[in-house]
Amino acid sequence: MVTAQQPIGSGFGARSTTADVLAGLDLTGKLAVVTGGSSGLGLEATRALRGAGATVVAAVRRPEAAAEAFTAVDGVEVRRLDLGDQASVHTFADEFLASGRSIDILINNAGVMALPETRLGPGWEAQFATNHLGHYTLTNRLWPALAAEGGARVVALSPVGHRYSPIRWDDAMTPLQRHMTREEMIAFGWIDDQGNTAPSFKTPEQGAATQVRAAASPRLAPTGGVYLNDCDIAPLSQDDAPGVRPHAVDPEQAARLWTLSAQLTGTNVFADR
Repeated sequence: MVTAQQPIGSGFGARSTTADVLAGLDLTGKLAVVTGGSSGLGLEATRALRGAGATVVAAVRRPEAAAEAFTAVDGVEVRRLDLGDQASVHTFADEFLASGRSIDILINNAGVMALPETRLGPGWEAQFATNHLGHYTLTNRLWPALAAEGGARVVALSPVGHRYSPIRWDDAMTPLQRHMTREEMIAFGWIDDQGNTAPSFKTPEQGAATQVRAAASPRLAPTGGVYLNDCDIAPLSQDDAPGVRPHAVDPEQAARLWTLSAQLTGTNVFADR
């Protein structure tokens, strides 16, 4: 199911928080899996969903280090998942499916960026392997649990990088081949000369609001395959206008990426359907 990129007038915006978008919603009885759920926006999403009554499985690379993050959040189930390791992804999925539980919400939140050039597995660039291929395989392998009980919501986080370029198919594995230096962050306008964060940056509660709303809002139940920004469906845009670039929601590009991902990982839940 693919929904048109047309804002629906959510009533929320860039400064809305997870508490705002979940106000009045009861997620008791729902099970959510959040990758990278012990830090950053993933931790805030885990806190918010748990606070609304959902059971949350935090899939994290270092479970032993995640325990401290959940000292103030009761009832979070922590499981090991290294998205850069396809064997780890399969193990996580196998163990979850063996539990016989269904999934209502899958938030593919975890990610890495600005790495020095690193190769994983059969030579895949680490950022592509972790952020995309890891989540691709995870979603495919968890499909029986996602399809149970009438279906689930799958929320995939995306950076604003799509605004700068479409996929370059002749160089699809190109990494951000450097660590972000202070000078680079200043050049991007992320911090000023004194190290102060730009006013345009969001708090964790604001930053996680869009993914939480995508996961839980009843108004979004009839939608699918849609790009959200600032807690609403983003309009199509060109140049510097806010919104989502047409190439990022192009079904032909999406199908090509799916085919490539299936070839690289050997996983495709729809291959025989």
